[in-house]
Amino acid sequence: MTYVVTDACIKCKYMDCVEVCPVDCFYEGDNMLVIHPAECIDCGVCEPECPAEAILPDTEPGQEQWLELNAKFAEDWPNITQSREPPADADEHKGEEGKFDKYFSPEPGEGD
Repeated sequence: MTYVVTDACIKCKYMDCVEVCPVDCFYEGDNMLVIHPAECIDCGVCEPECPAEAILPDTEPGQEQWLELNAKFAEDWPNITQSREPPADADEHKGEEGKFDKYFSPEPGEGD
């Protein structure tokens, strides 16, 4: 099992999860974070830290697509180990449906 970041993170990109991760397995895209599934130790400390409820165990039904996305982009995006402020409009997008189709960007973020 590993944890995955879902589309609930897109355009929110709260980084509360980054600071608590003991193995630094978060990677930053332009408008979301992902977890490297091979690096995640399944400790679960990140899940309750996410205000957008974007982090779920990959064992929950329907998470296969997010496991693939997390694995793919964790290889391309820079590692992030320190949290920063979320986007100014993050709260406006929290809970919004269909964010992947509307907003997903494959571009990398800043990283550390």
